[in-house]
Amino acid sequence: MAGSVTRTLKCPKATIDHHMIDPSILRAIFPVGGEAKRLRPLTLSVSKACVRLLNRPIIEFSMESLSRQGIRNFIFGVKGYLNYRSLFDYFREGMGFSAYYGIEPRVHIKYQPNIPDVGSADSIGINLEYYDIQGPVLGVQGDSLFDVNLQDMLSFHEKKDAAMTIVLTPVERTEEYGVADLETDMRIRRFVEKPSTDEAPSKVANTGLYLLSPRIREVFKGEGVRQIIKKRKRLDFGMDMIPYLVDEGFPVYGYVLKGAWFDVGTPERYLNAMVSVLNGGLTIVPDLGSRIDRERRVYIQGTSNDSIRRREKMMEDINSGRIQVQGCALIGRHTALGNGTTLINSNVDNFCILGEGIYVERSAVLDRCFIGDGATVQGSIVSRHSYVNSSKAHPTEISSLSVIGDDVTVGEGSRIISSKIWPGIEVPAGSVLISKEIKSSEELQVALKSKM
Repeated sequence: MAGSVTRTLKCPKATIDHHMIDPSILRAIFPVGGEAKRLRPLTLSVSKACVRLLNRPIIEFSMESLSRQGIRNFIFGVKGYLNYRSLFDYFREGMGFSAYYGIEPRVHIKYQPNIPDVGSADSIGINLEYYDIQGPVLGVQGDSLFDVNLQDMLSFHEKKDAAMTIVLTPVERTEEYGVADLETDMRIRRFVEKPSTDEAPSKVANTGLYLLSPRIREVFKGEGVRQIIKKRKRLDFGMDMIPYLVDEGFPVYGYVLKGAWFDVGTPERYLNAMVSVLNGGLTIVPDLGSRIDRERRVYIQGTSNDSIRRREKMMEDINSGRIQVQGCALIGRHTALGNGTTLINSNVDNFCILGEGIYVERSAVLDRCFIGDGATVQGSIVSRHSYVNSSKAHPTEISSLSVIGDDVTVGEGSRIISSKIWPGIEVPAGSVLISKEIKSSEELQVALKSKM
């Protein structure tokens, strides 16, 4: 068996250090190159890493957690203009991020040059060479949230003298993840991408968080990796790089995460993560704003005088019962909620206007949306700058894991159930869409005619 062979690589003495790795010398590389089809239409106009979750880009959760544990150097392994533009326009070189979170010394952010990669592992290989990285690297999937004790992970990696350490977490549905077969000492003897439940060697799965030894840089340049790229036209971690390292006998170990991990790659998982984090599901608690009291996980954001005045008025409305908030909720800056509105386990982002008698349950309404009187949003996501017309006489319903894309207008009295509407589309009043994915105005007309 190839995995029984132990292989080592010669490397400069400067890279061989069995003392604890200082997080400040780590480079954290986020490969951001996928099309994120499962999160469409949210990802049609912005990178998946920058889709808003709890009023911030998804990737910012990981960056805050890692920077608070000492990492100061980040590289975004961007592929394609949409990914680059979304990340660079928001984060730039990291000064604004550092100032906002009070990170000193400040974070530095670099970007993959315009060199096309053929997968997440290839992206890291490109950046290792381009930036001449001699030290250890932390590879991070940009569309997940996690609680990792970085010092504990680094200690594990050093004690095992691992070429690569993969952070693992228990899962139920193995067919959705890469799964590791572990020795008693946590060395990975086999790695299987998305096995069926019957064929899975275990129920611990790859989280997309990798610690790479400096000696891995030579592997990326080796003939074996070059042949994988030549034959498969890709170099992904789960499907290619990890199995290759294991089969070639490199010391690859699994580190089982002690904290929480959330995959937000689908609308359902997005909403699950949203509610879990609002309920305290992360140890390194992100800044959600001010809680209205100690008993309830209800947050209202804003620090300016105008925001504080609006927050105080909203608290009066909640305490008097004019607005009902049940379970957990996050309400963004300068957002207005009309009388009789109910929020249950939901997030309403900044600059939103919600009319009277609106019911929002286990849903996310992203920034600068308008939702008219009497509307229902249940188990769904309404994306940025969308306009949901509704009245008490002709209420609009959006439910059952529907996703409304950016800048969509929904007509009064419409029912959108288990459907996805792509950005910029105008849905006529009284429309009924059930289990549809509407990508264009033409598709919308066809769908509506089929109901007649």
